[in-house]
Amino acid sequence: MSLLGRLRSRRGRSRRLPSDWTRVEVAVAALLFTVAGGTGGYVAFGFGLHDALYQTVITVTTVGFQEVRPLNRDERTFTMVLAVAGTATTLYTFGAVLETVLEGRLRDLYGRRRMQRRISELSDHVIVCGWGRVGRALAKVVTGSGQALVVIDMDPERLAGVSGLSVQGDATEDAVLQAAGVERARALVAALDNDAANLLVILSARALRPSLFIAARARLESNEEKLRRAGADRVVNPQAIGGSRLAAYVLQPNVAEFLDVVMHDGSLEFRLEEVTVGEASSVVGATLAEAELQQQTGALVLAVRQSDGSFTTNPSLALRLAPGQVLIAIGTAAQLSLLDRTCTGG
Repeated sequence: MSLLGRLRSRRGRSRRLPSDWTRVEVAVAALLFTVAGGTGGYVAFGFGLHDALYQTVITVTTVGFQEVRPLNRDERTFTMVLAVAGTATTLYTFGAVLETVLEGRLRDLYGRRRMQRRISELSDHVIVCGWGRVGRALAKVVTGSGQALVVIDMDPERLAGVSGLSVQGDATEDAVLQAAGVERARALVAALDNDAANLLVILSARALRPSLFIAARARLESNEEKLRRAGADRVVNPQAIGGSRLAAYVLQPNVAEFLDVVMHDGSLEFRLEEVTVGEASSVVGATLAEAELQQQTGALVLAVRQSDGSFTTNPSLALRLAPGQVLIAIGTAAQLSLLDRTCTGG
């Protein structure tokens, strides 16, 4: 890959960058052509090749060294023309290189500052540590739901593929997590390619924000409990999840596909949502029958998660609602929005 191609893939620059480097290439080519023409001219005057090159270089660079030999009138005329052309070409090349490098660095600096400013304005966003296959798949779903996302990765080439906000750096370092706005985030996903690094991310993130929801990827089943002990709220083994999903397709393909469509596809009108019962809600203390949630909102409550973490599936109408309970419901976007307002007291 050419230098221009590497720069484009590494940094994802604007459309203006290729023209900048093309100008540098043209300037360097002109300078080389001038040196080659000067050397050829002196050879034609009878100079040896090395002497001709030396005379050309000291003329083009205007260093003022003594000529190889006394020059006659024609040679002096040629030298004056070469000095003017060479000086102009050298200055233009130097300026083009300097301007391109400085502009590139300034764009880098401005781009990083602008992105950091945008991140500093975020709150209640999701941080994804690791832009591998798991991170990319997760980000697609999260951004598709309208949730703000910040990606952390050490590899600038991989970050070039991020269309949104990103931070380049080691996610195990506190400063990098803080740059991603961990103190204001709603959730963090540790999706690095090894369990030890994910454990360090969990420890750092939990120390910076104790209330943060943290989900972690585990490569080895034996490390899942360690990640939980480190502070992860949820630990996912992609291999185990993938195996279970394939088994579901084999055993209950229609159920599995329906859940996939409801949770991830978005092509159905209905979807699953979780709603937390708020302390100021009018339904607090009422039973499901008394609250008449389905009659008022149209959403169907499939399960209730109690404050101790246990689930009550297909809950009885006699179940009494309390603050902190999480209702798992299915319905349209409008129905679920109405259910959320009813249960949160908003």
